[in-house]
Amino acid sequence: MTHFPDNFLWGGAIAANQVEGAFDQDGKGLSTSDMLPNGILSPHQSREERTPGIKDLAIDFYNRYPEDIALFKEMGFNCLRLSIAWSRIFPNGDDEAPNEAGLAYYHKIFDELARHDITPFVTLSHYEMPYGLTERYNGWGDRHLIGFFERYARTVFEAYKDKVKLWLTFNEINMSLHAPFTGVGLPEGASEQQIYQAIHHQLVASARAVRLCHDIVPNARIGNMLLGAITYPYTCNPDDVIAAMNENNKWLFFGDVQTRGKYPGYMLRYFRDQGIDIAMEDGDLDELAQASVDFISFSYYASGCASADPKQKEVGNIVDSVPNPYLEKSEWGWLIDPKGLRILLNFLYDRYQKPLFIVENGLGARDDVLHTGEINDDYRIAYLNDHLVQAREAILDGVDLMGFTSWGPIDLVSNSTAQMSKRYGFIYVDRHDDGSGTLERSRKKSFEWYKKVIASNGAALQDN
Repeated sequence: MTHFPDNFLWGGAIAANQVEGAFDQDGKGLSTSDMLPNGILSPHQSREERTPGIKDLAIDFYNRYPEDIALFKEMGFNCLRLSIAWSRIFPNGDDEAPNEAGLAYYHKIFDELARHDITPFVTLSHYEMPYGLTERYNGWGDRHLIGFFERYARTVFEAYKDKVKLWLTFNEINMSLHAPFTGVGLPEGASEQQIYQAIHHQLVASARAVRLCHDIVPNARIGNMLLGAITYPYTCNPDDVIAAMNENNKWLFFGDVQTRGKYPGYMLRYFRDQGIDIAMEDGDLDELAQASVDFISFSYYASGCASADPKQKEVGNIVDSVPNPYLEKSEWGWLIDPKGLRILLNFLYDRYQKPLFIVENGLGARDDVLHTGEINDDYRIAYLNDHLVQAREAILDGVDLMGFTSWGPIDLVSNSTAQMSKRYGFIYVDRHDDGSGTLERSRKKSFEWYKKVIASNGAALQDN
């Protein structure tokens, strides 16, 4: 087989807080992302000390979405993964009624996608939540957020039930372990006890969203989303193998709960060993058990290694790991490992036996604009080509793969450091780290490459 399944979904993935801008327009409230003008690796600000940031305008997708969606269609997209900004719908998070202007905006987005025959694939919470919920309720540390999220999910399911049939609950839900303010709205320095308690509330909320989606949009499918941080043993020393097993369990825990509906034994042991006691109410475990996701989605950028020797570890971009001597690094420190994607796909499919979806994969790099206006990003083409070849190999291995949405199809503000210079797109946006630029869109060399890949349903990929 030289191509992908006939019903394969090809496209790209974006997040509201990294593309929309319009941070205070049409009744939108401040989000946790708005309080991180320098990215999630920096301390968050308070409402009183908030300073302007590049995300306030981002790439102005809020106003320029017709142009951008037309470019996505030109590439051949039949799917766009995007997120709804929770604080556009409920500006403070605990509002009794939704913001009608926010609901109307996403109606326009979904109508525009429909005009171009592009399937919307919507994430309910992508690295942001109404900032007011952290001020008044300590974020997901408070059980009240389960109800607030349930109200939000019900509102958007009912509003868009005729327009959106593919949903995700929380983006990279396991990132709460590395960036608790972004993930669960807890302040820097939160304890593991506090973080895992907040995660429990989020998992219950995710289960409620799954149940609500099945009830309100019965012909829809709803999945979870993991940061696919596959970890290898650094050596064949059994201690390193156990270290890798423990590292993988840290993120697989989320998939296990959302798919199998219960807390796995290895996590219960970890809680016992660390003295962590999760407060649960009657019915929590039943809710988890009755709301298995329909499919598993994940991001994949890099693999890592684990060693029982603490001297081997080094700090990477967001996630720390042991460097792999067999792999090259990107400019931002990510280990480039296309075969790791095939390994991860087989690993997840064997574990869960549910359809999988690669919802983020791409190369962040500095792009140079030539005097002719061309951007010859052959490095991005090579990266994506090699990863898609391995995705095809996984399909041949028997993996049920629904689709691939690259991160991000258009240059956007990076999540980790709030830079524009770390570019991912097939479409160049004339905006720079200092906020200068015209916002003009232009096609990179990778634009035509991806267009050919989609048109050929993967047959245009080059084997190594």
